[in-house]
Amino acid sequence: MADQPALAAVNESFDRRAHAVARGICRLFARNDLWLLAEMPLRNGRRADLMGLDAKGHIVIVEIKTARGDLLGDGKWPDYLEFCDRFYWGLPPELDRACLEGADFRPDCCGVIVADEYDAEIVRPAPSHPLAAARRKAETERLARAALRRLVTGADPECSGWGRIAG
Repeated sequence: MADQPALAAVNESFDRRAHAVARGICRLFARNDLWLLAEMPLRNGRRADLMGLDAKGHIVIVEIKTARGDLLGDGKWPDYLEFCDRFYWGLPPELDRACLEGADFRPDCCGVIVADEYDAEIVRPAPSHPLAAARRKAETERLARAALRRLVTGADPECSGWGRIAG
């Protein structure tokens, strides 16, 4: 248990870097009228680091990685593709982007964004893989409800949904 403080420091550093990358990406996308929610649960049990909508109603997911091993060892990322029109990796500037060229990584279906806490740059645009209309509608409604729930409970933490409104 002597390593617990060291592990906590590593996790805190990781969280800070991931938060900085998310902030930069949110700033870039906001300037381009694409609005994101962090930590969006998906119906398959996964959780998107960032998920949002552009002005045309297209759904974007960004998975943030702050370490090369985490990026290359992530086998769950294909599970996100059925919930978005575009998928990006969000990386800090210090991460070696050459690791994206691995044969098992399928960079052809993913975009890459490099970000720090102040801004971001799309270094490889994500190709569009349009969702079926029914799936897009369902995911857009889920995203909107999650955003509204966060807005309301952020303004009133005691409001947790007391029950259904009659009528």
